[in-house]
Amino acid sequence: MRNDFDFAPLYRSSIGFDRVFNLLNAQRFQAVDTWPPYDIVKAGEDDYRITMAVAGFGEDDLSVTHERNVLVIAGTKAEKEDAQYLHHGIAGRSFERRFELADHVKVLGASLKNGLLSVQLKREIPEEMKPRRIAIGTGESQQVEEQTASLQIEGEKQVA
Repeated sequence: MRNDFDFAPLYRSSIGFDRVFNLLNAQRFQAVDTWPPYDIVKAGEDDYRITMAVAGFGEDDLSVTHERNVLVIAGTKAEKEDAQYLHHGIAGRSFERRFELADHVKVLGASLKNGLLSVQLKREIPEEMKPRRIAIGTGESQQVEEQTASLQIEGEKQVA
């Protein structure tokens, strides 16, 4: 039996968050996989870094893919069948880790150093999406501003 949270009351006061609510419900039913270990660091106001411990993996064994709102980090390592281990404590198994990214989060790059894979992320909000102040005016002042703007545009066309 599946017990979803009821987000119906939130739908009354929010628009466009359907994806977030669906993600919250989906996360409850995913198996928890703790390997490989990773950190998510907020390095600045809009800067983030994911650091993952991938000891034993080389650059050719790892892939970092940015799909729409999803960052996929995968590692595949060919196993040596001729080796006879007396103790096998270093995990070298294949993995795939998915990170859900918010809108407008870009992957800047990735680096591998000392067995740590670091992926740099940055949130870049377009100018048209940033908050802006809307002037409140009467209908008369708005019409005057529109006429002034159109006169300026026509004047610029004549000069050009």
